[in-house]
Amino acid sequence: MKPTRKEIFEKLHQIYERHRKKYKGNFDSKQMCLMWSTHNPPDIIEGTKPIIDIENAFDVDISDEESLEIYDMTIEEATVKLASIIGRKC
Repeated sequence: MKPTRKEIFEKLHQIYERHRKKYKGNFDSKQMCLMWSTHNPPDIIEGTKPIIDIENAFDVDISDEESLEIYDMTIEEATVKLASIIGRKC
């Protein structure tokens, strides 16, 4: 059974908070990019710990292009994107 958007948001928010808190300078603006260092962002987003945690939590594979899109989204936008990715799997 596919999770609801509310369930996706709640799980994604937990992952977001866990990773965002690693970077004390990152304030909480609900931007997904705050799960990574804003002073030294990674060159490649795919395969980083936040993306791997999202893939594992939702049992999906996220491409490099999708990883970059998620990086540039708000948590609400990423919830919609993940619902679409999950929908492809079903």
